Formats: sequence, structure tokens, C-alpha cells
Amino acid sequence: MSTTSPPSAIDTQTNANLEQLVADVDRGGRNVGGITGAVLFCGAVFWSLFQLWYASPLPFALNLGIFNDTEARALHLGIAMFLGYLAYPARKSSPRDKMPLIDWVLALIAGFCGAYLFLFYKELATRPGIPTLMDITVASIGLLLLLEVTRRALGAPMAVLGAVFVSYVFLGPWLPDALAHRGASIERLVSHMWLTTEGVYGVALGVSVSYIFIFVLLGSLLDRCGAGNYMMQVSFALLGHLRGGPAKVAVVSSAVNGIVSASSVANVVTGGIFTIPLMKKAGYGGVRAGAIETASSVNGQIMPPVMGAAAFLMIEYVGIPYTDILRHALLPASISYIALFYIVHLEAMKLGIQPMMSAGKPRTALQKLAGWGMGIAGSVIVMALVYWIGVGVQTVAGAAATPILVAILTVLYLWLLRISASHPDLPTDINITNPTRPEPWPTVRSGLYFLIPIGILVWCLTVEQFSAGLSAFWAVVAMVLQMLTQRPLIAWFRKQSVAPAAKLGMSETINGLQEGARNMIGIAIACGTAGLIVGAITLTGLGLRMTAFVELVSMGNVLMMLVFTAAVCLVLGLGMPTTANYILMATLMAPVVVELGAQSGLVIPLIAVHMFVFYYGIMADITPPVGLATFAAAAISGEDPIKTGIQGVTYAMRTAVLPFMFIFNPLLLLIDVDGIGELFLVVSGAILASLTFAAATMKWMRVRATWAEVGLLLLVTFMLFRPDFFMNYVAPKYETRPAAELLKIAAEMPPKGRLVVQLTGMSLEGEDKQKTVAVPLAALPEDNQATGDAAGLARLSAAGLTVMAMGDQAQIAAVRFGSQARRAGWEQGWDITQVKVPNPRRPSEFWSYIPALLILAFIWFKQGVRMRREENTHPVAA
Repeated sequence: MSTTSPPSAIDTQTNANLEQLVADVDRGGRNVGGITGAVLFCGAVFWSLFQLWYASPLPFALNLGIFNDTEARALHLGIAMFLGYLAYPARKSSPRDKMPLIDWVLALIAGFCGAYLFLFYKELATRPGIPTLMDITVASIGLLLLLEVTRRALGAPMAVLGAVFVSYVFLGPWLPDALAHRGASIERLVSHMWLTTEGVYGVALGVSVSYIFIFVLLGSLLDRCGAGNYMMQVSFALLGHLRGGPAKVAVVSSAVNGIVSASSVANVVTGGIFTIPLMKKAGYGGVRAGAIETASSVNGQIMPPVMGAAAFLMIEYVGIPYTDILRHALLPASISYIALFYIVHLEAMKLGIQPMMSAGKPRTALQKLAGWGMGIAGSVIVMALVYWIGVGVQTVAGAAATPILVAILTVLYLWLLRISASHPDLPTDINITNPTRPEPWPTVRSGLYFLIPIGILVWCLTVEQFSAGLSAFWAVVAMVLQMLTQRPLIAWFRKQSVAPAAKLGMSETINGLQEGARNMIGIAIACGTAGLIVGAITLTGLGLRMTAFVELVSMGNVLMMLVFTAAVCLVLGLGMPTTANYILMATLMAPVVVELGAQSGLVIPLIAVHMFVFYYGIMADITPPVGLATFAAAAISGEDPIKTGIQGVTYAMRTAVLPFMFIFNPLLLLIDVDGIGELFLVVSGAILASLTFAAATMKWMRVRATWAEVGLLLLVTFMLFRPDFFMNYVAPKYETRPAAELLKIAAEMPPKGRLVVQLTGMSLEGEDKQKTVAVPLAALPEDNQATGDAAGLARLSAAGLTVMAMGDQAQIAAVRFGSQARRAGWEQGWDITQVKVPNPRRPSEFWSYIPALLILAFIWFKQGVRMRREENTHPVAA
């Protein structure tokens, strides 16, 4: 029996418009048949297969089809530009079911220009820096066609921005002194942008080839096979019966979908078509419902492991392993969602919203606690068993471990499918008219096999320590095998016909490959255009001028500099996708923030700055008047998008405050956390701070808060987020040691401990400067038995530093290009004047938690008195 009520004509039209919006934004809105449709479909499938081949170990194992980075990037962009002209119409008013001849011509020329480096790689390698007339012609046409396909796929603002930066290269000699440079000829421009890896084919496109595509493909396959619907149904089963249940389902399901999704608009539409009407029916109202779904879905981009594709770009820009990036991103993303969950609960309390459906058989508080405890304990036990069985097999079986583990995984997969076959298929939607809560445990059991590819991804990343690309490749392989077999095997277990199910599985797999590639068109083009902008910055030296400009605007104040950076991120984000916004800000502003912070004596970890610009880049998806995610949610709710956006910004304030906190308190990124005890204090303090900030912004905790209580809640939030601020008045964080002790201190530091020093030297402008910098020092390899100063030199060398110690002085002799030290602002030829070590006499900063908790307890008690008074005054309403 159907689980949904018949949709009205209006609902059908709204859903069609939403699907078209998602297609226009993510996949290209054109939907054509015939030869054109076949070419678009087959081209997308071919692209996915090529990327799988490139990510796999097969080329090197078979010594066949090996592509170097440059060749792969060129082929990647060539295919993206070819498909871009086929998938994206020239104008919004252009018909979606027809392909003009001019688009065919542009697609073929663009594909050729984009793949030019691949097609003529050997010839170009013999004449570096000496472009021929054909090189210049192809590169010039390629640049123009890249800007046009950017306009189609990403909108006019991104294309205009790219054109402005190209114009800046030419107009340098005629600009004001603050922006002037000597300019460049067209030959130099096109050679730099199109014939080398400094421009379009730079780092961003390389990350798109190596990492982003394979993860986007994994997300598309998971969604196509039903994992997204499974996560939604599980969230509904676990949370739908609570007060404000639909809003809590929206928050949790968006967080889970954000794990593998790179699109906030698709996230809004996928869950919002069910959760927004349910929230309206529960009593939230259309504006709040749309804002909650928008805030939930946009925040999906900060959830590891995909993070809207930014996580993979950070690998190159920050220069740390992918697993470290996930570790740094996990706590801020988690507390942001916890705070949003609390916000929707507070909204339910303010509005007097009651549960929409029965929770089933009544249970006591002890029974609920026991149920959750057994569920959590069981999950931990299962994960521990998986880990120890895997590690044990590897230890015992050695080289034969892989086939044994594959066999165990196959048996597990078949067992989980057998369990799933014993339950009815999950509904593909939710009854909005008369919602009924599914049984939690049967719902969870019916799709546990969806977790296998995600488990493989986590295993390969953490235990095997494969690269992100190779880990995702094996997860995609598992996903493809699962899609091909899950339906026929379930049909076989149910004693149904296998052939139709096998045919459906094959169709879903091929469609998943096609959808993954089409989802990548816009991202690949964004990376190429961002590379164009980055190339203009490196060619003209604009990055060096930005330091002086930002220092002038902020007057040397770090907080003002961060506010200015956040404002630039928001403005650029109004016309650029998150990925391109992050690339531009990471290139232009992140080094400036690190440098000016160092000159102010503040050590800002590079990852913190990159997370800062990334967080504010995604805020533009909410911020009116342009945020596409807001427009999608407003289309579902039937409310004004501007009002929805303003309400969404209110909910997003919890995310907006986080970047400022982890800039000044890197413990929130789990940097320099010492031991399990400190980890517990950091995590619990951050969670509580996010809840108190949510209560302050909502002006409600147990009852409506007074303005004095709001002020106290904000004070508690600050004390929990920044406990070091108050302790700095008691004792300094560091004590200084002479430079002569540098090698000794470096040798004695714990693994991954940060070496902090003060440098003095002369800048490129000839000015004497002083700054404080830091670099993490890895432990020495086990086969290195060096001790004393030799150990210190070895650890510094591993971080990219060569230091000359001369009596009581020390000087930086060399800083390795691309190293952690270079990115952190260490300068060759500068003197080390001081080494800063943690102050052993400084009390723990976590003592600040005690007065914060006392203030919070006072507010809780005071509100409790008022709540009981109100209940006695209005017993019926209570």
C-alpha cells in the first residue's frame, strides 16, 4: 500500500520546478534525446570510467594507460568543457530539449582546446616557454570558451570575475600605484595560463582530477542506490516522534547526507520536499521551516569527509594529510549541528509545538536511557570487532590477508542483505498528510549494507593509510558491486524473479556513473576558472600587494583583519560557488592573515585560516539576496526567499561565530590537545558553549530569557570557547628561551608538538620586521637513532627547515619549498631571536570553566523558578 497521499497538481509542478533548479545548478539543465542525448550520456559515463581508471592502481600494475598529472588535468578539463556546452544552455530562457548547432560547434572546439596539453604534450615539452602561433591561438580561444562555459554553468559573476583578473594582467602599467605592475604580453599570458600548470591547469584542477571527482561519484552512487533515502527514513524513525520532530529530522538527515554530498541545493531539495511541509504542519511556519532546512543543508558542506570538495583542496594548500584535515574539521562541524538541533528544539518550545505522532509503546525514562545505552554500546562493540578482526587477520595471514578480508566482507554483505530481504522495502517518501513513525530497529536493519562502502572508505583512510583518492576508489568499487548485486540478491532471497532486478541494478549503476560525471561538470569548470584567477595573481604579484592593502584597511588589528576577510568571503560568495570562492580566498587572503597575525605576535595555524575562509564562503548560500539554497527552500515552503534568508542567517549565527573562536583558540580544531583528559574538556566545553550561544541567540533556555540573562549566556559562551583569554591575564602562555637552546628544545618536543619562535629580518620592501611563527615537528623515524642537537636538526629538516646555530644566535639558512615551514611564514635568512615554550607555571586554562558553569547554573535555577511560577499561574496552558 502506498505510504503517500496523492500529490496535487500544484505539488507536482513545484516538484518539477525544484528538480529543474537542481539540474540547472548541479548537472546542467539540458535534457535532450536522440544522438545529442546519447553523446551527453555516453560522454559522462566515459568520463567516470576514465576517472576510475586514473584513480586505480591498475595502470601501474598493467603498465598500460598511464597518465601524468598534466595529461590527466588537460583531459579532465577538455571533457568538462565539452560536456559543459552540451549540458548547459546559453540562457535561462533557452529550450532544455533542443541542442542548437552552435553549441555542438562550441563543444567540439572547447573540448579540443581544453585537451590541447594532452593531445600535444610531447610537442609542447620540447619547446617550453616558446609558444607557436597555433599554441597562442588555441590558448586564446580556450580562455574565451572557458569564460563562456563558466557563465553558463556557474553564472555571470564568476565569468566576469575571471575576465577582470585577465584584464588586470594587461592593464597593470596604467593602474594606480597600489595595484600597478609591469603588465604582460598576450604570448606570456596565454603561455602562463594555458600551456603550463601555473594557471588553469594548476593545483585546483589537479585536486579535481585526483580527489574531488571520485568522491562526488561516490556520493552520486550512494544517492542513486537508495542510501540517501535510508538515512532520511532512519532519522524519521528515531526522531520523528519528538517535539519539533520534523525539524530535528531535517537537521540530522542533512548532516548525514552532507557526509558525501557536495551540493547544498540538492541537499535542500532531497530532504526539504518532505521535511518543510511537515515542519509547517507541526507549527513552525513556512519561513522558519525553509530557514531550518537551508541552514541544515548548507552546513552539510562543512561535514567531513567531502566538505563541499574543500577538504581535498586543503590537502594541497595546507600541505597536511587528508586524515588530519578531517580531524581538524570534525569538532566544529559537529558542534554546529548540535547547536542547530538545540535551536530547533528551542523554537518548538517557544512556539508550544507538541509531537506530531505517537512514540509507540510508552517507556519510562530508565527504559529510554537503557535503550540508547544498549544501542550506542552495541555500535561501539561492532566497530571494535570489525577493527580487531581486520587487524588480527592482517597480523596472522600477512600477504594472504586481503582475500580473507574480502571473503569475510562478502559473507557480511550477504548476511545483511538477507536481513534486509526479510523486511519490506523502505518507502521512498514520507506521508505528509498523516505521518506515521516507522519502527526504528527494523528501519535501521533494512539498510545496514549501505554502510559497507563507507566503512571501506574509513578503513582505507585510517588503518591502511591509503591516499584519499585510492581510498575513495576502493569505496566506489564496492559501491558499484553492491549496486549491481543488491537488487538481484534481495529478489533471490525473497524467491522473486532475479532477471528484472538485475536489469534494474545495471540501469541504476550506469545512471549513477552518468549523474556523478554531470555533477562534476560545474565543479571542474569552477576549478579551471579559479586556476585562471590564481594564475593572474601569481603572474602579477597581486598577493604581495594584498598584504599591504589588508594591513592598511585593518590598521594592523587582527580582529579587524578577520572581519574584513569574512566580509570579502561573503561578497564573493554571492556570485561564486563554494569551491571557487575557497580557492580564490585561500590564494589571496589566507597567506595575508597568517603573515599579519605573525607580525602581531599571534600564531595562527594555517589550517585555521583556511577553515575560516571556507566557513564564510559557504555562508553565502544562505545570505540574501542571492543564496540558491534559500531560494530552493522558499520554493518548497511557498514563502518569501528574502524573509527565509534573513531567518536562516539568524540560525547560522552559530556557524558564523565558530571561525573567530578557532582562530584564537586552535584547541577547537584539536590542535595541541594533550591527552584524553584534555580532549574531553575541549569537546565538552565546545558543545556546551555552542548550546549556550544558541540559547542566547534564541533568547530562550527553559523559559524566555531576559536581556541580562542573554548577556550572561554570551559571557558563558565566551568563557567556554576562549578559556585561554582570561588565563592570559594570570600568566603568559609562553616563556622565552634564548635562540641557543633551539636545537635542544626541538629534540625534546613531543611528536607533532608546535615549535614557536620569534624571527627578525628584512621584508622584500626593505623594512625591518618581527614576527612569531610556528611549525609542527614530527617524531623521528624509528630507524633514526639521533640524539641531542642532531635529533633537533633532523626534526627541523623534516619540517623543511635548515638552521645555522652560531653560539648564542641562530639563523634560518633555508626553507624548503612547499614545506609546512614555508606555508607557516618562516623566512630564509631571518634571525631566530627567541624560542617560546609553554609556561610551566601557568595554571590550566580550563579553570575558567568553573565560573562559567556557576553562572550557567545560576541562570538555570533562576529560569526554573520563573518556569514553575508560570506553570502555577497558567496550569491549563502548562
